[in-house]
This record gives sequence, structure tokens and C-alpha cells, in this order.
Amino acid sequence: MDIKTASALRRLRLVSAPEAVSFLLLMVCSVLKRTTDFNGVPVMGAIHGILFVIYVIFWADAWNKTKWSVKTAALYFVLSVLPTGGFFAERMLRREAEASLIAARARKEGVVNA
Repeated sequence: MDIKTASALRRLRLVSAPEAVSFLLLMVCSVLKRTTDFNGVPVMGAIHGILFVIYVIFWADAWNKTKWSVKTAALYFVLSVLPTGGFFAERMLRREAEASLIAARARKEGVVNA
């Protein structure tokens, strides 16, 4: 894996968890809006919207650089629209990056010819 691909995966991984947290907070704010006088939806909606747009941009960049299959790319996109999906995406991306790093080190040391 080259440095640009690793960077794209890292950016996507780093925005996954905050996007998931903002989605959960937005849901809490919408419940509070209907049950109390607290209305944090405009603020959390804007924050979540910005993080979601950033996630989609980083997702498209990672898809382009990693050459994922349509199935894999669709999975990461679907995880972005599920309330806790960003946490699962972050975990999967971390594992993918670790596996790529191990494979790159093995190739460098001549252990594998992949």
C-alpha cells in the first residue's frame, strides 16, 4: 500500500467515529427537543452535516485509491448512515490498515512475493 492510499484510509478512519458520535448526539437532541425546552438540533444538525459531508468526500477518495469492490464501498457508505455504523467502519478500516502494513513489511523483508 502506498502512502496516498494509507493516508486516504487514515482520514476516513479518523472521521468515522466523530461522525457516528455526532449522529447519536443529533438523535438525543431531537428527542430532547420534543420532550423538553432544550433545542440543540440546529447546532448538532450543522455539525453532523459537516462531518457527514467530510466522511463522504473521504469515502470517495479512499474508494478511488484503494480500488475497493462496489460491495465494500457500499458497505462503508451504508455504515455512515446507520446511527452506530461509524464505529464499525472505524474498526474495519483500522484492521484493513494493519493488515496492509503487515503485508507490506512481509514483502519488504522478502517473506512473501505478493
